[in-house]
Amino acid sequence: MRSIKEDCLGRIIFFGEEHLRLAVREYLAHYHTERNHQGLKNALIVPTKSPNDVEGKIERRQPLGGTLSYYFRDAA
Repeated sequence: MRSIKEDCLGRIIFFGEEHLRLAVREYLAHYHTERNHQGLKNALIVPTKSPNDVEGKIERRQPLGGTLSYYFRDAA
């Protein structure tokens, strides 16, 4: 609960319920598939790719209009 408050809800001005719901959905997708968790030894809750990808250009995705950042390797 604290993560979503600090990383998302406390940084955005929402213009209606639908805008709030969209932000929460996008944050939860980031939280489960892109954010490292200390309690899981810095692993992802739902890993999408092998962590051993060492080839390819490093890309940056900025969910929620740049409020969050996610770095990943593009497929080689």
